[in-house]
Amino acid sequence: MNIETFPNPAPERNYEITHINPEFTSVCPITGLPDFGTITIRYIPDELCIELKSLKYYYFEFRNKGIFYEAITNKILDDLVECCKPREIEVITEWKVRGGISSIIKAKYQK
Repeated sequence: MNIETFPNPAPERNYEITHINPEFTSVCPITGLPDFGTITIRYIPDELCIELKSLKYYYFEFRNKGIFYEAITNKILDDLVECCKPREIEVITEWKVRGGISSIIKAKYQK
């Protein structure tokens, strides 16, 4: 995990940051076919904020990885909590239709 951070410019205040990646890809561990989704991160920073270039490259690590939606969502949440220790954070993954079903997975953390 190489998600970089930078100092929160207003650590005395609660404010929400939202980052959306509408082009996330991974691989279904059962079929080997690509999965396409949107990853939304909403968080209230504490001392650190997430740096976006490193977040983009972190997402690339999943491109060829066989992993279930639920595991991706929780892995991203765990990695972000570890790197920036936010006051609270929610990761929402929204997956394109496959076999007539679309999925939305949400995972939250609160200090």
